[in-house]
Amino acid sequence: MLKPLLLTALLSTSAIAAAPDPAELRKTDQALVNFGTRHSASDTTSPTRGIGAARRYIASRFEGFSKACGGCLKIETVGREFTGPRAPNGVRIEDVLAIQQGSGDPNQVVIVQGHVDSRRSDVMDATGDSPGANDDGSGTSLVVEAARLLSKEKFTGTIVYAVLSGEEQGLWGGTVLAETAKARGWKVQAVLNNDIVGNTHGIGGEHIDDVVRVFSEGIILSADPAALKLQRSIGGEDDSPSRALAKAVKATGDANPDIGLKVFPVRRADRFGRGGDHTAFLEAGIMPAVRFTEPTENYDRQHQDIRTENGRVYGDTIDFVDFPYLAKVTALNMAMLRRLASAPATPDHVTIDGAVSDDTTISWTPVAGATGYRISWRRADGTPGWTDHKDVSGDLTTIKLPHINIDDHFFGVSSLSASGAESLVAFGSMPLRPTPGHTK
Repeated sequence: MLKPLLLTALLSTSAIAAAPDPAELRKTDQALVNFGTRHSASDTTSPTRGIGAARRYIASRFEGFSKACGGCLKIETVGREFTGPRAPNGVRIEDVLAIQQGSGDPNQVVIVQGHVDSRRSDVMDATGDSPGANDDGSGTSLVVEAARLLSKEKFTGTIVYAVLSGEEQGLWGGTVLAETAKARGWKVQAVLNNDIVGNTHGIGGEHIDDVVRVFSEGIILSADPAALKLQRSIGGEDDSPSRALAKAVKATGDANPDIGLKVFPVRRADRFGRGGDHTAFLEAGIMPAVRFTEPTENYDRQHQDIRTENGRVYGDTIDFVDFPYLAKVTALNMAMLRRLASAPATPDHVTIDGAVSDDTTISWTPVAGATGYRISWRRADGTPGWTDHKDVSGDLTTIKLPHINIDDHFFGVSSLSASGAESLVAFGSMPLRPTPGHTK
């Protein structure tokens, strides 16, 4: 009989490796700031200034981690040319990747990412100083620290540590990585996009260092009309793959109070009217993908030249980054990476049946490596998280839940490893073409 491992034991940041170090995060961020500008169209040949030097620095850090773990990381750069309103003459956008291949299916991938490029008030200014300590030196430092620590561990799934460029010009680094994922046939289990994750003092004067926001789409951006109609008809607006990931992040935070973060799951794909590097994955139908962002932004420290006007300080400098807070956000990302890189894939084709019946039948496609499955359900009354579950053995692909009415509940299925590592929950739906007689 499957004996699930306690979630806190599996996900604890101290159970296997050391916790993220604020001093290490500061070291990385300071090195990035020291390159002066990391504008995507800045110098690519100087050893000390510009985006090229910053990308080579990141690659060298990854190479050092790989040497320490006996070559466990494959370091590579992927990129292509882009032209757009913020780069009318064209610019080559490159992403630096460190790939930690798992012992199972090499294409079962979890991605953690941040963008290394920075900008000034004038987005076209590629020469003036733009330290970008928080936007997004914080996210880049998080990715590097996660690679430093998790490269010392072993996983069945593959982890991709990605440092992107071109975010400020048009989310182009995310586009490059989404294209790479699709071309290589990666089965992406999650994209954890970290952008602006190091500030704790809001523009209104508030100080919040125990909350992180996680943004996720509800209505699936890439779905065709038939799939959208089905999602709405079954009440699945709050159970898209990305929403399932956001809920799992919240559950991870709740189960690990030692991290010291409460997760605020924002039911939007991103901040109002704005976007991030996970957007390209959503547009390409590569899901789930979410964005981590600090709880209280300070807009005087985003996209601003360094200056003081009428006693008001502007600029994204390192003295405004809260590194103990950034260490907490790093720990939460690492907990999710551990979970998903240790778990089997999320089940496909989870369907439910039980119209005009007091019982509900749930069916799913078998998952390679799964030793068991968890059937979860909750009342269909707006409750966001799963409240009940039943574990079954790995040789089953269907189960009947007696006296649990299909009209009053939502259902999902996750896969379990022998150690108890759990995948994300796949939401139970009707087949895309509903069975005749079950539509009234």
